[in-house]
Amino acid sequence: MDKQILREIGLSEGEIKVYLALLKIGQAKKTELAKESGVSSSKVYEICSKLQKKGIVGTILKDKKTHFQAMEPKRLLDFFNEKTAKIEEQKKELERAIPLLENYSKTQNNKAVLYEGLNAIKNVYRNILEDLKQGEEYYVIGVNYGEGLAGVKEFFENYHKQRVKKGIKVKMLVNSDVKKALVETIHAKSEIRYLPQYLMSNMIILFYKNKSFIFFLSKDAVGLLIENEEVSKGFKSYFDAFWKIAEK
Repeated sequence: MDKQILREIGLSEGEIKVYLALLKIGQAKKTELAKESGVSSSKVYEICSKLQKKGIVGTILKDKKTHFQAMEPKRLLDFFNEKTAKIEEQKKELERAIPLLENYSKTQNNKAVLYEGLNAIKNVYRNILEDLKQGEEYYVIGVNYGEGLAGVKEFFENYHKQRVKKGIKVKMLVNSDVKKALVETIHAKSEIRYLPQYLMSNMIILFYKNKSFIFFLSKDAVGLLIENEEVSKGFKSYFDAFWKIAEK
């Protein structure tokens, strides 16, 4: 069977091995379960304890020895429903907290924030769709999708679809060597010019209004968001100078 669904509902690799082994052999002692599942004997009790808390494994005492047994597979639905109910409640709590957090952030004087991870980088792009209105524009210096980063091109393909749908424009200075690699949706409602590679780097800069975001796309992506109008104006001057010499 495809084990991916078990991963997606929150089971670890060890938990999957132990659970499937129990389904196959029925009741089993620690040593039997370790052999069948391929999980070390020292880990079996810990894993079974976690599966018990999830409600999908039980224990039976036979001949004064503990035997483990998988509960009926439909108990997985109970576990999943409990998990989704908890997530839904957490979502409601977060929704209630957001206005308070927004008010709190307005009192802070922080002008620069460091972001780490691909999801954080993606969230900055999602914020563009919220911050800008139809007809407004932002600027980008440098475009790449990282090396071997799964799902990154697909994210930008979808992002630009949403950008175009909302009517947000973009002007880009792009590395000439990635011209053919650009996602198709990037070309709508955009102006793109190309600079030779020696004038570019792997660093990407995007800016609009009083926000400037400088980042690198990699497995351990990192970026710096600066909220300062003068910084944005400085990048705009830099952008305009290169725009004049870039090729269409």
